[in-house]
Amino acid sequence: MKKVKVFSCALIGITMFAVPGICQTKNEKKVKLITLDPGHFHAALVQKTMLPDIDPTVYVYAPKGEDVQSHLDKIKAYNERKDNPTQWNEEVYLGNDFFEKMIADKKGNVVVMAGNNHKKTEYIKKSIDAGFNVLGDKPMAIDKEHFVMLKEAFADAARKKLVLYDIMTERYEITNALQREFAMQPGVFGTLKKGTPDHPGVEMESVHYFYKYVSGSVLTRPAWFFDVNQEGEGLQDVGVHLVDLAQWQCFPDRVIDYKKDIQLTSAKRWTSDVSESQFKAITKQTFPAYLKKNIVHDTVLKVYANGSVNYKLFGVNVKLTAKWAYKAVAGGDSQYAVLHGTKADLVVKQGAAENYAPVLYIEPVKNDAAYEKQLQGNIKAIQAKYPGVELKKEGKGWTVMIPEKYKDGHEAHFGRVTEKYLQYLHNGNMPKWEVPNMIAKYYTTTGALDMAKKSK
Repeated sequence: MKKVKVFSCALIGITMFAVPGICQTKNEKKVKLITLDPGHFHAALVQKTMLPDIDPTVYVYAPKGEDVQSHLDKIKAYNERKDNPTQWNEEVYLGNDFFEKMIADKKGNVVVMAGNNHKKTEYIKKSIDAGFNVLGDKPMAIDKEHFVMLKEAFADAARKKLVLYDIMTERYEITNALQREFAMQPGVFGTLKKGTPDHPGVEMESVHYFYKYVSGSVLTRPAWFFDVNQEGEGLQDVGVHLVDLAQWQCFPDRVIDYKKDIQLTSAKRWTSDVSESQFKAITKQTFPAYLKKNIVHDTVLKVYANGSVNYKLFGVNVKLTAKWAYKAVAGGDSQYAVLHGTKADLVVKQGAAENYAPVLYIEPVKNDAAYEKQLQGNIKAIQAKYPGVELKKEGKGWTVMIPEKYKDGHEAHFGRVTEKYLQYLHNGNMPKWEVPNMIAKYYTTTGALDMAKKSK
C-alpha cells in the first residue's frame, strides 16, 4: 500500500467550493472520500480503480477489528497489483468514537458506506445533517423504522443541496441494459403485460452464495453478516437490486409515488441452513452468542436469507424472489428475469446452458416473417448505442449476441456507478425520478418484510 496512516488529530474547518459538501477548499475541486466502518467488500470495490475526480487520499473511520483490516488489505492489494495498480493513500482513524470523530474532523465531502446495516440508515441521516454527501451501498434501509428515517434523510439532503445515492451496479450489467433497451421498442416488445399474481408481467429471481470469490480470493464474511438484524433479510438486501431493475427497466424515467403507484399483494420469507463447519469456512469463526437463538441441534444456523414479494407497480403485477445458498455447484451468483410483452418475452437466463453467464433471449409471441423484419429493423437503433450487438436465430426465438468488450463484470460496475455519482455531484443533474424511485424501492422491500412477518 502506498501509505496507511493512523491519525487522531482534528482538522480545522475549511471552506466549501464547487462540489456540495463541507470539505471542499477554494483551490481544490477533487472529491475527497471518507470510508465509514467498511464491513462489506463493496466499500473496497468503490476504489478498485482510480478516477481523476477523486483525491488519492481517502479517510477511513472505523472501530478496531477484522472488518476494517480486511478492507485495508483489499486496498493494499489494489495498490500492489501488477496490472494497473492504484495509488490510494489511506489515512485511518480507529476508535469506538469513529463516527463522532468523522463528523468533527470534516476531512472529506463524500462518505462511502458499505457495512453493517443495523446503523447504516442512522449514519446516513446524521452524515447528511452534518453536511456530507453520501454514496451508500444497498440496502440503505432494512425495515419500516429505518425506511422512515431514510425518507427524512432524503428530505434533508434536498434542503442542503447534497447528493444521497445508492450503488445500483445491476444497471450496468449489459444483459440488463439491453433487456431495458428492447423493452423500450414497441415494435419488438409490444407493451408490458399487466399479468396476474399467479402469472405476473414481470418475474425476477436472484440466487446468491455465502461462499464466493472477490478480486480473485475467497471472501471472508463477518459473523454479523448472518444476523438479519444487522445485515437485513434476503429480499431487503440483495432484493433491492431486483426492485430497482423492475422500476428502471419497465418504467424508464417515470417518477414513482409509492403511496399510490405501488400495491403490495403478498410476501413470504424462509431460512437457509448454514452448518457450523460452513460458517467457519466463511467467517473463520465459531457461532457468536448473538446467533445462538437461531441455531438448531447445536450445529445448524437458520438464516432468514430468502424472500419473495408480489406487488403491483402502475397496475403491472411483479414477482421478485431473492435466495441464498452456501456455495454454487458451478458458476456463481445468478439471476433469472422475464419481462412479458404483448409481442415478445425478454428473458435473461444464467444456467448451465448459458455456461453460468447471463444471456438475453427474445421469445416472440408470433415469430413470423413480419416480426423478423421488424426486429431486424429495430436492432439498428440498439447497434448505434451498442456497436457489435447482433441477433442469432435459434429455435422459436432469438439470442442476443453481445461482444465481450461489454462484459466487464460485477466488480467493474462499482467504478461506473461512482462515475455516475460524481457526474451528479459536479453537475447537479440527477434525474428527477431518481430520489422518489429510491424511496419507492425501499418502501417496497421494507413493506414486503412487514407483510411477510404478519402473514406468518
